Amino acid sequence: MNDLQLNRRQALIASGLGTLSLGMPGMVMGSDKVDASGKAVASDKCCIFVLLCGGPSHVDTWDMKPEAPVDFRGPYEPIATRVPGMRINEMHTRLAKLTDKFTLINSMSHPGAISNHFDAMHNLLSGQSERRVQNGQPNDQPYMGSFVAKHKPSTRNFVSNAWLIKCVGPPVFCAPNIGIGGYLGSAYAPVFVGSAKNHPAMKNFEPPQIYNPYDENRFEERKSLLASLESSSLDKDQQVKDWSDLREKTYDALTRQEGREAFDLEREPQSIRDRYGMHPIGQNLLLARRMVESGVRFVTVNGWTGQADHDKNGPPSSSWDMHGGNMGMGNAFGTGSYGMGFCLPRLDQALSGLLSDLGERGMLEKTLVVVTGEFGRTPFVLKQNPPGRQHWPKCFSSILAGGGIAGGNLYGKSNRKGEYPIRNRVRPEELAATVYHALDIPINDPKDASGISRSLTTGEPLLDLFG
Repeated sequence: MNDLQLNRRQALIASGLGTLSLGMPGMVMGSDKVDASGKAVASDKCCIFVLLCGGPSHVDTWDMKPEAPVDFRGPYEPIATRVPGMRINEMHTRLAKLTDKFTLINSMSHPGAISNHFDAMHNLLSGQSERRVQNGQPNDQPYMGSFVAKHKPSTRNFVSNAWLIKCVGPPVFCAPNIGIGGYLGSAYAPVFVGSAKNHPAMKNFEPPQIYNPYDENRFEERKSLLASLESSSLDKDQQVKDWSDLREKTYDALTRQEGREAFDLEREPQSIRDRYGMHPIGQNLLLARRMVESGVRFVTVNGWTGQADHDKNGPPSSSWDMHGGNMGMGNAFGTGSYGMGFCLPRLDQALSGLLSDLGERGMLEKTLVVVTGEFGRTPFVLKQNPPGRQHWPKCFSSILAGGGIAGGNLYGKSNRKGEYPIRNRVRPEELAATVYHALDIPINDPKDASGISRSLTTGEPLLDLFG
């Protein structure tokens, strides 16, 4: 092969990196940044997006209605917080002390009659409100993590977009474009990390092979081979030099220790691990912090809280789908795997641990934290035994912290029973636009893979949320 015929794909294949950098999800890397000593600088803005799959009950968590009729308000009492007028569930004892660190939105809403996980999750993650299927074909809008990977690729890690524990079980829980990157393609889809049988709360947790993808000796042989192919042409062809620079960045990303070390939670003091909680949601949020610290730009965390010792029901994707007896999920207000008595204390511990840890490390300013379900639950309790609540897209709650978001802010309001917003309704469009604004990403995508100019979302950012 003539030296001057060496193109990007051939160069990367020769180095053993072709399939990794060109086809595998999440493998989008920007130019590296180092300080005067050659050490990588801190990451730019990033996001930890906590998706409480299944849809938590807003009227039992962050938008409680103690004045509503008994059939609506449920069994829990609200407690005071550090923010006057902001009252949350009595089991959120740790979070109540941190309300000055986040904004609580109690006016989220899906326009239209979206009442299934599939469409609601798609609309939430894509930043749009139309139905998923258009003219009989699935909508191909990418999700927020994919757009972040495109516009703000990692400068320090081989992965820009990650998802901790992919939704599993019945397909109703998985939005269609989670694993494909929508019209952007698979290179912008997330790298999936962990499963129900392999998560960071387990002693023998195994990180994805992507962070150790090569035999070191063979890797060095390929590196030498490619160097010899390029050596005679570097002065002749600027394009080849460009590929050489890209190759060096790729080598650096693959061999850098910090990306792989992020998965070694044994490096954390046990006191920090205990602060988050030694359960799936706690350790996944700790892993998310370690991943953004190592340069990953967008990490979605499945809000699975684990399974109660006495109740092993339910897939690890839908802790918050608390229908109660009509779907065999037990008491939504009990202590089983689908019960708020089990799930809320774990969420309280994990989320308060994350917010406190990010603040103490000086990371909260550049790390946006979003906590939300794909919708809420019916404000009225289902008349069944044991009790539960059905899907409710008309009104739900979300928490935003860090990334420039002001703390101690209560935004929006629902009516007396929590049925619908009566002030400052927030659609998926506005939420997505706010995420992009916090990460300094323009809402208008100048040109997609097909050469068509498209908008990331039609919403406008909620500028009132920023401090």
